[in-house]
Amino acid sequence: MIPPSSVSRTGEYADRGDYHRQLSPDWEFYPTYLAKLERVRAYLGALPAPTRVLDAGCGEGVLVDEFAGRLAIEGLDTNYSSERVLRGSLTALPYADASFDRALCLDVLEHLTFPEQGEALTELFRVVKPGGELLVTVPNLAHLQSRVHFLVTGRLIRTANIVKHPGDRPIGEYLDLARRAGFRLIERHGIFPTVPVLTRWIRRSPARLRPLHRLLTRMLPVPGWCFLNVLRFERP
Repeated sequence: MIPPSSVSRTGEYADRGDYHRQLSPDWEFYPTYLAKLERVRAYLGALPAPTRVLDAGCGEGVLVDEFAGRLAIEGLDTNYSSERVLRGSLTALPYADASFDRALCLDVLEHLTFPEQGEALTELFRVVKPGGELLVTVPNLAHLQSRVHFLVTGRLIRTANIVKHPGDRPIGEYLDLARRAGFRLIERHGIFPTVPVLTRWIRRSPARLRPLHRLLTRMLPVPGWCFLNVLRFERP
């Protein structure tokens, strides 16, 4: 655990504290966040010990702290700094070209503006070595419930308000942005297909209905229908 005196917070972390370390079981995204962590931990756990990893937009650096004893992992965030997390911008990463074997960008791109998203992916491409990988998680504006809502009302359901997620996009647009930056998609998974009615129940009782959340993901793992996508890219 990082000593409190070594931590600096601004923005959301100044308001909410280290809320990813102290998860509320009432948080509507609680089961989705935990499912994401399971996949990312499995990915990091399979890497050999010397692997150099950047967690870009890491917030409190939960995964950085967790894997610091085994991987050469470091974090960067706009609104947080600590012993293992550097404060900096994703659109101007303070690292030399080809510095990292792997990079993570987890639930970050949607918080950037449309122009910043392309800039961030270009920077991530720059700092990842040829043959290296980028693991991205991002909410999908065109998830199943949002598509049904569009058919009925003509409007997609935002994944969060426009201030929090100014860069909300359907998943296909994120894939296109990554391709333009130079990355090649090598693996894609979906978490939480948002089946109407069931989605509302789960978000009202996220901890109690976490087993239903898992069941839906196992039964309907169609990435385009899922609220969250896990994308693994390679830098050729």
